[in-house]
Amino acid sequence: MTAPFFERLANRIERVDSVVSVGLDADRSRLPDHLLEKDLPQWAFNRRIIDATHEHAACFKPNAAFYEDAEGWRALRETVAYAHGKDVPVLLDAKRADIGNTTRQYAKLLDSADAITVNPYMGRDSLEPFLSREEKGVFVLCRTSNPGGEDLQDLELASGERVYERVAALADLWNANGNVGLVVGATAPEELAEIREQVPDLPFLVPGVGAQGGDAEAAVEYGLSEGVGLVNSSRGIIFAGEGESFDRAAGEAAKRLKKRLNQYR
Repeated sequence: MTAPFFERLANRIERVDSVVSVGLDADRSRLPDHLLEKDLPQWAFNRRIIDATHEHAACFKPNAAFYEDAEGWRALRETVAYAHGKDVPVLLDAKRADIGNTTRQYAKLLDSADAITVNPYMGRDSLEPFLSREEKGVFVLCRTSNPGGEDLQDLELASGERVYERVAALADLWNANGNVGLVVGATAPEELAEIREQVPDLPFLVPGVGAQGGDAEAAVEYGLSEGVGLVNSSRGIIFAGEGESFDRAAGEAAKRLKKRLNQYR
């Protein structure tokens, strides 16, 4: 039987001394010109990014939005297989959830990926097909890094809780298989600290440290549970350079972020 995701992630973090998640947001409009003639430009791009960054990566996180056409899904399959060949887990940032047979279909994305992000808005039954996959990681959106996150997530409930606090509490309850984490942005360090106090045992995926300028120290201090968690940078790594040597620049950016985060670990 495959080991649980967070156990495998802990081993990976220890092996490479890194909590960096490299976001593979292979936006075709930003790919180097010399790759556009390739059969699968996104795959050609991701392969070189993986080669350049894998020694600094605890995880790779492709965002499904950049792959949702026939060519993109082919590129994504190749990317996941190649990352696994480098012994790096893959977290698919898909933010899926629905009800009934629809969510069971969405959960099939975990047949190839090691973990996935999910949206809790539709409640427990919409997430059950993900949660029941004991060996897979399930990161529940809680307090996101975008400015508009506060439109709903900061609303106060009759209980006095904020919506994001209720989500954290529910995710803790849903963690019967020990496979649940939370997505909490580094751009909201106070909320990050509050949520960590509320749920000390859940690992966090912390986006927003790269191009969004989030708080790296808070991301590490509050994002990790017993040393396990992920701090993601996407554009800040993969688009750190241009032209023929784009991959070298990405490797250097991943190395710098690993070093920066390790100051606080």
